[in-house]
Amino acid sequence: MGMPSMPELLIILAIVVLLFGAKKIPELAKGMGSGIRNFKKAMKEDEEEEMAAAKAEKQVEQKAETTETAKTEEKKEA
Repeated sequence: MGMPSMPELLIILAIVVLLFGAKKIPELAKGMGSGIRNFKKAMKEDEEEEMAAAKAEKQVEQKAETTETAKTEEKKEA
């Protein structure tokens, strides 16, 4: 089963207009658009939070390595 042809699409569009009315369709499209926009924004915020957490974890690891190196050097000097 392939993509619907032009006459089939026109019939589907006519049924949608009859069901929802010409005034309601732009409102539905606007609602869907804002929903998609909010979803993308939330996904981007989640990615930024994950990157910030990974960066903070890396900094903690580097700090721990620096502390261990300093302790090892102190023991060698003593």
